[in-house]
Amino acid sequence: MRSVLAASRPMLAERPAAAAVGSGRAVLLRASPLARRPDRRGAGPVLAGRGFSELLKLKQEESAVAPSRVLKPGIVSQRLTVPPHIPRPPYADTGKVREFEERPEIHDEEGIQKMREAGRLAAETLEYAGSLVKPGVKTDTIDKAVHEFVIDHGAYPSPLNYKGFPKSVCTSVNECICHGIPDSRELEDGDILNIDVTVYLNGYHGDTSKMWYVGDVSSEAKRLCEVTEQARDEAISICGPGVPFKNIGLVISDIARKNGFLVDKTFVGHGVGRVFHAGPYVLHHRNQEPGKMRAGQTFTIEPILCAGQPSYKTWKDDWTVVDTKGNLSAQYEHTLLVTQDGVEILTAL
Repeated sequence: MRSVLAASRPMLAERPAAAAVGSGRAVLLRASPLARRPDRRGAGPVLAGRGFSELLKLKQEESAVAPSRVLKPGIVSQRLTVPPHIPRPPYADTGKVREFEERPEIHDEEGIQKMREAGRLAAETLEYAGSLVKPGVKTDTIDKAVHEFVIDHGAYPSPLNYKGFPKSVCTSVNECICHGIPDSRELEDGDILNIDVTVYLNGYHGDTSKMWYVGDVSSEAKRLCEVTEQARDEAISICGPGVPFKNIGLVISDIARKNGFLVDKTFVGHGVGRVFHAGPYVLHHRNQEPGKMRAGQTFTIEPILCAGQPSYKTWKDDWTVVDTKGNLSAQYEHTLLVTQDGVEILTAL
């Protein structure tokens, strides 16, 4: 899912069905769904460019706002249960999560194979969830389908009861930046939707998300999604043993600047493996944080790009983060393995 949230708590028949935005190889919850990292220089998005031309582009992108009424909370159905034979993470019953594990996990061959299996199931689950997206479908319906799909494959839906999160997937619509809780709202023609999936299989988590188009989507919304996916993919392309993690933020920021978008710096990527959210923090904006990639490490890259200057608000559910001005945002996420000579995308099909 997206990066870990560390605030109050430390996925019409005749109209086009949902179109996956991009190639589809895609803290609970940041953009993966999810890790929030305290920023020493203050919170909020980073303006990835200061020149007049960049500011002009930014002003133009402010037209990329939610296509219909302001997003409002719907009715959240009762939490689903998981059969007792399904292996579950330590927090599944209590909702309590131990302190953030700063030390990166380095996997042995057995761990790498299990991470590949968890990553593949997460990717398959995401594609299945996306196949259900079309106007008139409730995000709660998607959640229930994902829940059953994951269980049918012998896994546990990692978001469920993570720090009390009530659902099995995150679904973030339009101006919802991340951690959207599936509810009774029906998807509308023109919406864009991030589905953030994480599965716990054989003791390991696989985490992925991407955007989906609902029916006919505006060109501005499409461009936001396309640029966000490009930023993620180009950041992945520079990964490998010995590469500084800060280079990820440099690549993403440059792409955002050239296209007039903002990089969110509140939600970050994270280590993932036997623990849902662990070190290292993966910042998607320009930064000078220390740390280099090591072979055997697994982590997520999950940038959120915003159209226009965001104004954040968290709903009373303590999870859903929305832009009060209606500005759209997009996010794409992959789980990665650093190999001896490069990087492997574990959540690509």
